[in-house]
Amino acid sequence: MTPIVPTKYAPTLRTRFASPLLALAAAILAGGCATPVWQSVAAGASQAELQARLGTPREIYQLPDGSQRWLYPAPGETKWAAELDPGGHVVSVRQMLTGEEFGQARIGEWTMRDVRLRFGQPGEIVYFSRMRRTVWSYRFAPDGASYSTMHFYFDPEGVLRLTQVMPDFLSEQ
Repeated sequence: MTPIVPTKYAPTLRTRFASPLLALAAAILAGGCATPVWQSVAAGASQAELQARLGTPREIYQLPDGSQRWLYPAPGETKWAAELDPGGHVVSVRQMLTGEEFGQARIGEWTMRDVRLRFGQPGEIVYFSRMRRTVWSYRFAPDGASYSTMHFYFDPEGVLRLTQVMPDFLSEQ
């Protein structure tokens, strides 16, 4: 007969990790309810207030009407644009790398300058010699979960000739 040896209680995986998992879930939920800092900048705020809230922009563009567009790249393939009127006050702050914003591009009318003013520096620039096209690419998350890449094709004169959205399989690893 095999003797019965008392064993020391060993907490199960469930009891050992339940409390930390609950704390992590609460933190994620609390963070998800917080308003992103760029959404907390009110229209009419001064240039100084904008910079105090969001920091120094990565790109600043002077627009033809005397207004400015300040671009702030952010985590998750996003880029916010703060529009400032000629007096230096915030008109709006919004996410630029969206299907709706990309849909504003006008084939045959927009140039490289127009695309840069609207969306800032592309994430990638490639030249296709056989097509004689320069392609600017911007990664974005159209549904907030999966990634896509928006491509702008320019002819040798720098005029927009084609736009194309493709799933970004590199981020699916």
